[in-house]
Amino acid sequence: MSLFKARDWWSTILGDKEEFDQGCLCLANVDNSGNGQDKIIVGSFMGYLRIFSPHPAKTGDGAQAEDLLLEVDLRDPVLQVEVGKFVSGTEMLHLAVLHSRKLCVYSVSGTLGNVEHGNQCQMKLMYEHNLQRTACNMTYGSFGGVKGRDLICIQSMDGMLMVFEQESYAFGRFLPGFLLPGPLAYSSRTDSFLTVSSCQQVESYKYQVLAFATDADKRQETEQQKLGSGKRLVVDWTLNIGEQALDICIVSFNQSASSVFVLGERNFFCLKDNGQIRFMKKLDWSPSCFLPYCSVSEGTINTLIGNHNNMLHIYQDVTLKWATQLPHIPVAVRVGCLHDLKGVIVTLSDDGHLQCSYLGTDPSLFQAPNVQSRELNYDELDVEMKELQKIIKDVNKSQGVWPMTEREDDLNVSVVVSPNFDSVSQATDVEVGTDLVPSVTVKVTLQNRVILQKAKLSVYVQPPLELTCDQFTFEFMTPDLTRTVSFSVYLKRSYTPSELEGNAVVSYSRPTDRNPDGIPRVIQCKFRLPLKLICLPGQPSKTASHKITIDTNKSPVSLLSLFPGFASQSDDDQVNVMGFHFLGGARITVLASKTSQRYRIQSEQFEDLWLITNELILRLQEYFEKQGVKDFACSFSGSIPLQEYFELIDHHFELRINGEKLEELLSERAVQFRAIQRRLLARFKDKTPAPLQHLDTLLDGTYKQGWEETVDAAISHLLKTCLSKSSKEQALNLNSQLNIPKDTSQLKKHITLLCDRLAKGGRLCLSTDAAAPQTMVMPGGCTTIPESDLEERSVEQDSTELFTNHRHLTAETPRPEVSPLQGVLE
Repeated sequence: MSLFKARDWWSTILGDKEEFDQGCLCLANVDNSGNGQDKIIVGSFMGYLRIFSPHPAKTGDGAQAEDLLLEVDLRDPVLQVEVGKFVSGTEMLHLAVLHSRKLCVYSVSGTLGNVEHGNQCQMKLMYEHNLQRTACNMTYGSFGGVKGRDLICIQSMDGMLMVFEQESYAFGRFLPGFLLPGPLAYSSRTDSFLTVSSCQQVESYKYQVLAFATDADKRQETEQQKLGSGKRLVVDWTLNIGEQALDICIVSFNQSASSVFVLGERNFFCLKDNGQIRFMKKLDWSPSCFLPYCSVSEGTINTLIGNHNNMLHIYQDVTLKWATQLPHIPVAVRVGCLHDLKGVIVTLSDDGHLQCSYLGTDPSLFQAPNVQSRELNYDELDVEMKELQKIIKDVNKSQGVWPMTEREDDLNVSVVVSPNFDSVSQATDVEVGTDLVPSVTVKVTLQNRVILQKAKLSVYVQPPLELTCDQFTFEFMTPDLTRTVSFSVYLKRSYTPSELEGNAVVSYSRPTDRNPDGIPRVIQCKFRLPLKLICLPGQPSKTASHKITIDTNKSPVSLLSLFPGFASQSDDDQVNVMGFHFLGGARITVLASKTSQRYRIQSEQFEDLWLITNELILRLQEYFEKQGVKDFACSFSGSIPLQEYFELIDHHFELRINGEKLEELLSERAVQFRAIQRRLLARFKDKTPAPLQHLDTLLDGTYKQGWEETVDAAISHLLKTCLSKSSKEQALNLNSQLNIPKDTSQLKKHITLLCDRLAKGGRLCLSTDAAAPQTMVMPGGCTTIPESDLEERSVEQDSTELFTNHRHLTAETPRPEVSPLQGVLE
């Protein structure tokens, strides 16, 4: 037997086709026996409750009849079982069973058996609470600092916390901003409830705040209640962990400190009880359950983490101490004292595999025989090694999941964009402002070579481009089938998309002999939409507020060759000026020099330059590729237009702040909102202020998306890691969340620093040969970066004076709402 397999001490299979989850397992001295031995309590979604007391005659024995103390059919699905002091007037332990619409508390007593069947248990209902809402999970503890008894808190599926003071119902409170229920735990040291919301935030709520908050059962509040009796439920602290959580647990070091452990989908977090991160561990596998417990080493915590690879890992803080193999995927894990054996690990799978195991090794009675020493012939060893390597290589080629050469031939995906517009436009509910918005048909063809399962086609285009249909499903039950779907693309809103490239992604599963359910795979095919879909020929303009000059290393090309269909009728084939008119209203002019190798793009709006600039570069590259030229290159020798970019950021930030203020004002008058909106719009008509023009968009949360905060955090991350200049800049001071800044000065300073360091040779990558050590950055906000005196002086200069280096042009410069850093990274 392998050293790294869990040692099976006792195991059994529960029921037939029953289902279990993490709340269905509990270990406790539920019958209050004098020896203090734990019992295993298991509930199932089929409604069965079982209590075990394992007594194997020898290690590895299965369950015997006398090991099952109690089995009862409760007739309702069991969501969670817990043991605590739930009955008033006594400190004896009782069993709490949570059903979807009911909470039951039982007393469990043991009776000595008079025959060989052993001891038995009896269960008596002490009290029950019928729930008005569907329950999700529960936690218990000495809420409010009560002594000698435990209170129960149940979280409903619609976000209500219901507190029960043993036999009586206390109160119920709705969690603010609730969408989906998450794991729930109680911290006795801080007297707080902790959960992880659907916003991927760990949230802490004080019990006293819950107790004195407005009653959740009162749906409508009067003005007197608003001003007087009730208080608003506010969170104590939050921490954004960036992923959903599977479970949450609180472990106390001593009376003065405790830790909050959160198991995410890809990371394992340990927090202080005030919300600060103590440490985190990135997991290379998908976890299924966990259990933190105190360690024998001072100030450390041991944690058991089960995963979907049938493994159980034991960590001491972030250090892996042991890994052991299990015969199943655990959904719940507990540690207890069973039959005078301390530290027994009890695991439960979703299909009812219950196992008690321990770590370590059994003594081996095998003794290796003595071997005769002989001299080694290294030449023969080299020949034998090469032969074995050749055999291994051949086996890997022929006996893999499937041959390497066949993988790309499973499914062929091709996309064809129609060269002509649809005869009848498919554009609906457009907000462009023109009478006719054209649409173009895109045809996707799929052809399979083998049998495929669960094939799903998803099509993506850049907004404001819209698809008439973006999701398709297929069944390839036989080889060599061809499936074709068609859909139309059109411009829905009046601004310019960041690019005209679309992407067709197909996900499917291919069944094999070793995996009949299929191995998931993804294949994609990109396509380009025609420029004429969003743009019309326009009148060129000789003057413009914003200009960009592109340098090339080849002779100039006629714009008529690059943009056929966008030039006016002329006998001169060498067209060197061309105008473009976007459906959204923007006008752009492109000029090609007759004497030099330059092209100029100009417009009245800075953000309108990007798309035509990108199209020009792409079409130049395609033109010279067809000519067989391989060394064609475009470059940009002017200063980076940061000042114009900063003006767009300031405008976006001003709209956002005004929108936030307006929304706060309107939320206080929610009943009269529609009447106010109609009066304001009727009064101002065409002279409506900017915040009111975006009133409907504001209510949808457009100004709450946090563009400035997220971009500043991303740039700060780069400047502290791959673009850092010293170890001081890598020191992390983590914030719990991103807050709206007072202004955009810090963001603009960080963008300027980013461009400066890139211009000086910085690279946006983390490599092992980097000179400075890389530091892990935790989820959350970033603080101000310490800059050098030289960089501080460069920030104060006008941005147009910086970065006059000759640089290649490959990035974008659209509006901040479309793409945050396109155009700046150049």
